[in-house]
Amino acid sequence: MRKTVQLVLTASLCGCVAAAPRPDAGGGQRVEPIPIPLALEEIITTGIRQRLPDPASAKFGRMLAGERTLNGRKEIVVCGFVNGKDPSGGYGRDQAFIAKIYPDSGSSFELVAMGDASETRHIVGSTCSAAGLPMSDSSSKTQL
Repeated sequence: MRKTVQLVLTASLCGCVAAAPRPDAGGGQRVEPIPIPLALEEIITTGIRQRLPDPASAKFGRMLAGERTLNGRKEIVVCGFVNGKDPSGGYGRDQAFIAKIYPDSGSSFELVAMGDASETRHIVGSTCSAAGLPMSDSSSKTQL
């Protein structure tokens, strides 16, 4: 089952990798880095927690955010790390994630990718770097 989920996730992320921005893409694909104010942090952590088996156990690591406008729609891209308890009650490896928030649409939250498999971590890392949010592996964790 886990391999099937990883395969589906990897297949769904192929579009993300194929659409990774090129430096000469007119600047529309790259983001302008922004600080993460408390209100944005709340949207991010709430959106990620909803996808975890034990939301209350979430420990967030490094998060970076940037904003851009694509096709006339403003979006905030967030890259980061989270760790939470699995169904058996133990903590696993940090999961890398990419999410988008749409401020002009009621700050709606869209999870683009999340996972702890090395392939997923590589895809998240390279996609975030290409967008202008270079992620290193999570080192310090904070519980939010």
